[in-house]
Amino acid sequence: QEQLVESGGGLVQPGGSLRLSCAASGLALDSSAIAWFRQGPGKDREGIACLSNSNDFTHYRESVKGRFTISRDNAKNTAYLQMNSLKPEDTGVYYCAAQSGPGAGLLFKQCVLSQVSSMNGWGKGTLVNVTS
Repeated sequence: QEQLVESGGGLVQPGGSLRLSCAASGLALDSSAIAWFRQGPGKDREGIACLSNSNDFTHYRESVKGRFTISRDNAKNTAYLQMNSLKPEDTGVYYCAAQSGPGAGLLFKQCVLSQVSSMNGWGKGTLVNVTS
């Protein structure tokens, strides 16, 4: 059974950094597209960082470009989201998703376009609260 578990969230001051982790079981991340989504208070869930399963191509939401970095550690079968220069508007619950095979391309598209209405099987996410 495939499972993704997010962790690493917390309370941080503006300008601070956090690294989120997404530990996978039952799914090999080295051949998967990986995506991080965020849902802020009163907002829709949106794709913020996307990593393809081919050539490790990445896409970032404009609001996080230059501040966030998505990556994976194949040996640990874990994906990460390094978040620097955090802003209050980065507050929200962060979720990861991963798909291998034919679903990888669809997940990357869903991440880029924030097409989440057809997505299911979300984990619990991890809460990031950026406040002074």
